[in-house]
Amino acid sequence: MAATRPVTVAIDAMGGDYAPKEIIKGALAAARKNSHRLIVVGHEARIRRYLRRASVPANLEVLHAAETIEMGENPAAAIRRKPDSSLVVAARLVREGRADAMVSAGSTGASMAVASLILGRAPGIDRPAIATIVPTVNGQCVLLDVGANVNSTVENLMQFAVMGMVYSRDVLGVKNPRIGLLSIGAEPGKGDDLVRAAHKALRESGLNFIGNVEGGPLFEGVADVVVCDGFVGNVALKVAEGVVRLLFRKMRDRLWGNPWYRLMLLGLAPGIRRMQKEIDAAEYGGAPLLGVNGVCIICHGSSEARAISNAINVAIRAHQNDIIGRISRSLTIVEAPPEPVPLSG
Repeated sequence: MAATRPVTVAIDAMGGDYAPKEIIKGALAAARKNSHRLIVVGHEARIRRYLRRASVPANLEVLHAAETIEMGENPAAAIRRKPDSSLVVAARLVREGRADAMVSAGSTGASMAVASLILGRAPGIDRPAIATIVPTVNGQCVLLDVGANVNSTVENLMQFAVMGMVYSRDVLGVKNPRIGLLSIGAEPGKGDDLVRAAHKALRESGLNFIGNVEGGPLFEGVADVVVCDGFVGNVALKVAEGVVRLLFRKMRDRLWGNPWYRLMLLGLAPGIRRMQKEIDAAEYGGAPLLGVNGVCIICHGSSEARAISNAINVAIRAHQNDIIGRISRSLTIVEAPPEPVPLSG
């Protein structure tokens, strides 16, 4: 059997709250675990400062990019003003075929703009969507869109469903993923005009559509893919993250201060650590921007080394599974709306 060709991943070393230190640490960790080629893109002198004391694997290299797109900059303006920024250079490597995928923890808006402008949209896709992995009681669920599109159409949501289905099936290994539509009620008539129309279209498509999913059941594992517009998805994701932080903080404040409870917690520590790991966003690495013509993984701005290393692994798996080609080919699953009947006379 022929050996699998090594995947090349371009990593934006200057994007993120802890760049470039944590980005480099994450890239080093990933490079030591596999033989794939990693190109760390950014200000070379700053990057070399953190590599000086490290044993640098042969499959990690540095590509100089003199500029950095800062978190608060206007994405479109920054791309024009800074063509030699680490984010833009990483995207160009993918477009030119010198890299198979890119990873960035920089500005989400800038990452989306760069990927859309430089990589372009994947064949058959009208709008890209950010997909994130949500932990559930019995596994995980792909939620999209979580921020790329504030306003979506029924056609957009149908395409999001296909993209999420392909990612769940071919990257996460879920056989025949169940697709749900995020709504305020499980009944078909619940939701605004967009949700009701999308429900009808998804029900009539060739997808494994299970119906509407409310916010609570989303985390109970009733669906493998849940579709929504970017505004709703982003709010749902941020609320969920806030609730998790609140629960752990309450547990620490209420229980750790009591000596008896503290002894109990020490005994439960292994289980608590496993639970934290299961719901820790760093375990899932980053969110793929699905629908662009190249693999692009967007990490949280606060990502540290473990999240970056895992995001690189996600990028490698996405390329190996031909996620771009599979999405375009799978769009034929969704039935096209019927052509309008011409008026007689």
